Amino acid sequence: MSNDMPESVGVQPGLDPFSPLIELAIELASEWHQGQHRKGRWRPPTFEYEADEASVRVPVMAHLTSVASIVQRCGWPDPVVAAAYLHDILEDKNREGSYLPWDMRKKEYIQQIRDGSPGAAGISLADKLHNLWTMNQSLDLGINIFADAEGRKGLSAGPEQQHWFYRSVLDATRDHEDPRLPPMRRRLEYELERFDEFTER
Repeated sequence: MSNDMPESVGVQPGLDPFSPLIELAIELASEWHQGQHRKGRWRPPTFEYEADEASVRVPVMAHLTSVASIVQRCGWPDPVVAAAYLHDILEDKNREGSYLPWDMRKKEYIQQIRDGSPGAAGISLADKLHNLWTMNQSLDLGINIFADAEGRKGLSAGPEQQHWFYRSVLDATRDHEDPRLPPMRRRLEYELERFDEFTER
């Protein structure tokens, strides 16, 4: 059998429509995050079996898929897209045994953005864009994401601290010059404005 790949219809020239690297990243992420749900995102019931629920938790894998999709839509190559699927695994491993306060952990994260690659900055922007969008969607539903309630735990930091963190992430990514980063920054800026409106900063 020939190893030559057939010409693909509707695919960008020179781009293989399938990536074994991304496939492996999806498999690893799905295994690692099995049964895990988002802290700051709930959606209205959609399926019949959810009818008795006021709001429904969202799997972590939905977040990873959205982050990787943002990265890919902004033109980053397969290794960066694969890393986007795996970014929470790396953060989970880095947090093991760590008892640093929230603000110290965030300051370390911001410094890592400054010291890292443009691709890593792109993943960070995609991650924070989706995080903030999901927070805004929950706030728009009238859910107090900052307080504990039945079936969910509030976020670790309040609106002022969250604003500081997302603004700091934006500023840290400006240390990197790459044409794929500005559109990501602009969309994160927009979500930060929405967040400020919801929290009446």
